[in-house]
Amino acid sequence: MRKAGILVVQSVAILALVVSCGGRVAVPSPTPPVLSVMVVVPRGWFLMGDDGGRESSRPQRLIRVDEFAIDSTEVTNAAVARFVEETSTELEGWDVSQAKKRPDHPAVGLLWREADAFCRWAGKRLPTEAEWEKAARGTDGRRYPWGNAWEAGRANTAESGLRGVAEVGSFPAGASPLGVLDMAGNAAEWVADAFDPAYHTYGPDQNPSGPDAVLDHGLRGGSWAAPREHAQTFFRDSSHSVRPNLRVGFRCVRSLEG
Repeated sequence: MRKAGILVVQSVAILALVVSCGGRVAVPSPTPPVLSVMVVVPRGWFLMGDDGGRESSRPQRLIRVDEFAIDSTEVTNAAVARFVEETSTELEGWDVSQAKKRPDHPAVGLLWREADAFCRWAGKRLPTEAEWEKAARGTDGRRYPWGNAWEAGRANTAESGLRGVAEVGSFPAGASPLGVLDMAGNAAEWVADAFDPAYHTYGPDQNPSGPDAVLDHGLRGGSWAAPREHAQTFFRDSSHSVRPNLRVGFRCVRSLEG
């Protein structure tokens, strides 16, 4: 169902490849379907990176991405609990008790391969860095999802003093131009791309998907423990993802063309 830029997605009963413990196993995606609210991001060009940011964000370039839909919030503990129940997947850094204690909080602590497996199970995928950044800043090159100036109260960063993740959607005033929530702070988010700090200098200008060599994977958005500089829309970070990180969550996307 699609209306006014909002897509309500039902995962269909298809087979997805889930990577777990170094192997591959075919498991059905959720039945009955899981409802998730997604925001449609139109195809087109946007400003990615920042000439004044740290070296890995330079230079600022015009980048084009195809149309896609992105989860309006980070994936929750309740959603991951269903994934675990239906696939019998054991997650290294996520505690199932979180689903009862904090069902509407972001699911944090999943390794990159586990987040990737969840998105595939749901009939989606992790966003590329370019997709993530366009959803966060729109087309005008803004520094934060809401504009160019830092404003306390719009994001859960170290400055907020909350000292942990908040329920998804707790900072509606920090929404991106298209209405995507929690793109600044709360939980840092996995993206699909492998990470190369120099990728902005040689990557393609249409649908960039990251370097081929995988040493670690990209993180975006900053977390509740990070300073506001990490919450800037263009700020790039990464992790080897060998140990669970309770500051890191994720969201999924779905391609709408191609």
